[in-house]
Amino acid sequence: MQGAMKTPTAGDQWAEKQGIVVKLAAEILAHTGLNVSIATDGAIHRLDHPDSRKGNKRVWYVAHHDFACFGVWGLVDTQYVFPDGEHDPEAAEKARLEAERARQERQAERERQHALVARLCRREKPGLSPAAPGHAYLIAKRCKPFGLLQDGDRLVVPMYCEAGLVNFQYIDGDGIKRFRPGGRKKGAYFPVGAPKPGEPLLVCEGVATGLTLHEATGYAVACAMDCGNLLPVCQSLRARHPAVAIIVCADNDHRTRGNPGVTKGKEAATAVGGRCIWPEFPEGFVGTDFNDLAAAGEEVTV
Repeated sequence: MQGAMKTPTAGDQWAEKQGIVVKLAAEILAHTGLNVSIATDGAIHRLDHPDSRKGNKRVWYVAHHDFACFGVWGLVDTQYVFPDGEHDPEAAEKARLEAERARQERQAERERQHALVARLCRREKPGLSPAAPGHAYLIAKRCKPFGLLQDGDRLVVPMYCEAGLVNFQYIDGDGIKRFRPGGRKKGAYFPVGAPKPGEPLLVCEGVATGLTLHEATGYAVACAMDCGNLLPVCQSLRARHPAVAIIVCADNDHRTRGNPGVTKGKEAATAVGGRCIWPEFPEGFVGTDFNDLAAAGEEVTV
């Protein structure tokens, strides 16, 4: 009968599901290099990106039998996949709404975890001791423990943002670093010293780098922990200190393709009207940051 609408059968849905599985897996492989076994259960699935640190969970996807979407936080915007390869406005809108629902669920869960970890850190901080200058990590890095705390054999790095204390980073004697699971990191930093009128505010990556810079210059330093966090930290500091000169003291990742330390450092400095500097090393030297520069016997200046 002309104009009759076909009711999808179980076989049709099975075929659609296989199309989604194949196409979504192929798209994720093309964008990330990951071979993924796709689950078409409508739930949010998260995967580590191979070019980022383990446990980053930057890759995500949601798949049903008739559509799917995926992305990589900070690298790939949401992509939509349909089984027949044709653009269907109704299906596209369904996919968009599903992706937005997934995003809101992720954000709500992330904020809940952030709040929980912040409460735990604030509760525990008064019971922690100032870090011992003789801690193995500080000796290895030749640093003084400005503002660091200690819990047993671990250094505790308190991390702050506009909301106050939000997270801890732990450093053991071997230099292994771990954030408290579920805690906020974006825009949070470890402050070394306090800003003074007429003096610049330095922003760097690691703790040892920040301790070295503060000792060498006397300036306040914000340790963002990695190059990907330099921009959010600089933006947060600029909002609270609109007239202060910000200097990003970037890592010189000269042995890494694209030099992410300098690249991200320049990006952050430009965004807040600051400037970016980085250490220069002798030919063949494997160091990357200002702490390495000091360890090599070179003067640290800003």
